[in-house]
Amino acid sequence: MTMRRRLRLGLACLLGSLALTVPMASQAVPSFARQTGQDCASCHVGAYGPHLTPFGVKFKLGGYTDSDGKAGHVPLSAMLVASNTHTDKALDEAPAGYKTNNNTALDEASLFIAGKLVDKLGAFVQITYDGIEKSTALDQMDLRFAHATDLSGKDLILGASLNNNPGVQDPFNTLPVWGFPFTGSAFGFGGPESGSLINGALEQRVLGLSGYAFYDNRWYAELGTYRSLSPTMQSKFGLGREDDPGRLGGDTAYWRLAWFEDHKSQAWSAGLFGLRSSVFPDRASGTPNNRYDDVGIDGQYQWLGTREHIFTLQGSYLRERQRLTAMVAAGEAEKAGGSLHELKLNASYYFRQTWGASLGYFRTTGSADTVLYGGNTGFKPDTVGHVIQVDWTPLGKEDSWAAPWANLRLGAQYTSFSKFNGAGHNYDGAGRDAADNNTLFLFAWTSF
Repeated sequence: MTMRRRLRLGLACLLGSLALTVPMASQAVPSFARQTGQDCASCHVGAYGPHLTPFGVKFKLGGYTDSDGKAGHVPLSAMLVASNTHTDKALDEAPAGYKTNNNTALDEASLFIAGKLVDKLGAFVQITYDGIEKSTALDQMDLRFAHATDLSGKDLILGASLNNNPGVQDPFNTLPVWGFPFTGSAFGFGGPESGSLINGALEQRVLGLSGYAFYDNRWYAELGTYRSLSPTMQSKFGLGREDDPGRLGGDTAYWRLAWFEDHKSQAWSAGLFGLRSSVFPDRASGTPNNRYDDVGIDGQYQWLGTREHIFTLQGSYLRERQRLTAMVAAGEAEKAGGSLHELKLNASYYFRQTWGASLGYFRTTGSADTVLYGGNTGFKPDTVGHVIQVDWTPLGKEDSWAAPWANLRLGAQYTSFSKFNGAGHNYDGAGRDAADNNTLFLFAWTSF
C-alpha cells in the first residue's frame, strides 16, 4: 500500500495527488438569478463564487425557493472552467496526456439542477465532467425543504437538508468546502495535501440528513448525521471504488451554531461547527476503526455600502483529534493519538462588483508520525502559504450583456508556499523545496 493511500485511509483527508487537485464548485448559477429576477451580484460578492451577500444567505436558508412569482422558470444551468497552469519547478511526473509544466486545459464542465422544484422544496445538484481525468461524476448535492413561520412574533425558518458533503449545506458558506480560493489548478498546488475529516475527506461519498432552524434573522442551529455510500453506489455515481473512505459508524454527528447580523450596508456572522465519526476502513463490523473529532470556529465581516465598494473578511480555525487504531493495527501509523490544526484567512475587495483582489493565508499543522508521514522528511503534514488573486467579472450584473444568462470571470491566481508537507526545503527527500510548488493559475470561469 502506498503512502498516499495510507494518508487517504488514515486521515481520510488527502485532497489529491501532487499533480491533481479538484477545483471548488461554484454556487453562483444563473438559474437562481432567473428564478428570483435578480442579477448574480445580488446574492454573490463580486457576482461570482461562494461569497454570499445577506440576500444570498437568506435565499439558501429558504431552500432555494424564493421567486419573482413568474411561471416557466427552468432550474437548469451549466458551467465551464478553463485554465493555464505554471509551477516554479516542473512536476515530477506529468498527468496522462499532459506535460510536467505549462498546461492549458478545460478543467471541468458542470450541469446544475438548481432552484425551486415545488413549494418549499429546492435543489442545488451538480454533475461534473472532469476534463483532466476524462470522467463524469455526481459532484455537490443539497436538497432542501424549508418552512417559514414565526415564534413569539419573530421570524422562524425550519428546514432540512439532504446532502453529500458535510458543510456544503451551510448557509454562510464559510466552512472548508466553500473556502477560498473558490477554484484551483488541476495541475499545480492549491494548498495543503492533508486535511481534516470535514475538509474534503467524505465529499460525494456519503449521504447526510440534517435539520436546521433560523430564528429572528439572527440565530442559526443545525444538527445532522451521515452514512457512507456503498462502494457499488459510489461507482454508479461515477466516483469509483479506489478512494472509498470506509464505513462510517453510527456515532457520526454534524453540528453547527451561528449568529448573523444584517445591517444592509454591512453584515457579519460568527459560529461554531463540528463533525465527529468513527471510520471502519475495512467496512466490517468488529474491526478496528479510526476516530475523528473536528471542532472549529469561523466568522466573516462584509462592508457592502452602496455596492460600489465591497470589502469582505473571512476566517476559520479547526482542531481535529484523531484516534488511529485501525491505522496502527495495519502498520500504517506509528501512534494512535494525533491531531491536526487548520487555519484559513481571506480578505477581498471588489469595485462595482467587477474588479476584484483577494489575499488568502492557510496553515495546516499536525502531530509527527514517522510511519504515517514517512514520505515527508519532517514526518509532519505541516503546510503554510498564501494565495493572491486578481479577477475581472465583466458579465453577471444587472446591466451586463445577456443578463442573467451570461456570466464570466477571468482571473490570475498565485499560490506560494513557505512550508509543504512538513518542511521548507527538501520536504520529499528528493531535493524538492516548498517554493518549487509555487503555482500561477490563469483561469476563465463562465456559467450560463
